[in-house]
Amino acid sequence: AGKFEYKIMIRGYNCLINCSLQFLGAIRISGMGRNKLLSTSVAAVSSEVDVKSKSKYGGRHVVTLVPGDGVGPELAVCVKEVFRKVNAPVDFEEISMSGLLSQKDCLEEAITSIRRNGIGLCGTLRTPLGDVTQRSLNVQLRVSLDLFANVVLCRSLPNVPTRHKDLNIAIIRENTEGEYSGLEHESVSGVVEGLKIITRDKSSRIAKYAFDYAVRHDRKKVTAIHKANIMKLSDGLFLKECSAISKMYPNIEFNSMIIDNCCMQMVSNPQQFDVMVLPNLYGNIVSNVGAGLVGGAGVVQGMNVGWNYVVFEQGARHAFTSKAAQNVANPTGVLLSSVDLLKHLGMHSQAEQIKDSVMKTLRDGKFCTQDVGGSASTSDYLKSVISNLN
Repeated sequence: AGKFEYKIMIRGYNCLINCSLQFLGAIRISGMGRNKLLSTSVAAVSSEVDVKSKSKYGGRHVVTLVPGDGVGPELAVCVKEVFRKVNAPVDFEEISMSGLLSQKDCLEEAITSIRRNGIGLCGTLRTPLGDVTQRSLNVQLRVSLDLFANVVLCRSLPNVPTRHKDLNIAIIRENTEGEYSGLEHESVSGVVEGLKIITRDKSSRIAKYAFDYAVRHDRKKVTAIHKANIMKLSDGLFLKECSAISKMYPNIEFNSMIIDNCCMQMVSNPQQFDVMVLPNLYGNIVSNVGAGLVGGAGVVQGMNVGWNYVVFEQGARHAFTSKAAQNVANPTGVLLSSVDLLKHLGMHSQAEQIKDSVMKTLRDGKFCTQDVGGSASTSDYLKSVISNLN
């Protein structure tokens, strides 16, 4: 398995940890009278959890595929066809489910499949309004697998018309608590209370992940987004933990910004952002703003990361049910997410083939879909990508 060395700075103290990549444990480090609990799993020291496909037969990896609602099934077809063309040794275990239906059995099947395979590729499951008994399947999936970090990459793409250029923002969102905890009740008629859960452990965990991501991807700055001026305890705790973790990374610039100012800065001067770390609800809002800045929901890539599982997905969670089966969906985002999936499995050659082909299709401009100013259909775009494969 090999060894790694990881240097940590805790209030001026340097600690050198040597451990096996296969060791999953914890080391308590005392500094200035306060115990720090540091996980020494691979996930604790890298920006992507080092989880390979757990199911592998005859040299082929098995990946869970949940096409999702809306245009998801059409986009899943695009991924499978492109993987076939580059001879990627991946077999999909496909599970059909919809967020519009109460499908507890299907949800359990999907969770079991991802636990078995270690890796998934998922479309968006639409969450209906109004039915208080039906919790979002997306949220249940993430919480059940403890996929604590949602990463959305908002990058400027060639020939995609946008107001701002040269953007490359990594938006990292805590994925398992906050307002998405689903703790609401009507205390008396006409009065509803909702609980926003922020914990020290999960705030510290997502902050650590964001700084590790910055180190691994040679990024220079991490910005924590909050509303601690109003929510002094909950967002105050999140900001405090982000600030504490930043002390361990003296070579990474750290700053913070209030969420309302952040939204204004995102649309007026987005180039100032590099890595952003946010609580759950703010992260959802800001990642959609970021998607709009670079061309829309159809062009951004994303992933959900936990200690033991990784689920790749289109970065902006929109099912586009109104456009389902109309052959107009943009496959760019899901193809770029599938590129990340292949890289995660160590298939860098096939990943680069697909990425280069997608970029060439965008640069040529002849087969861009309607959402980015073109007139091509999904199938036309797919044919162009396949023809550009080396």
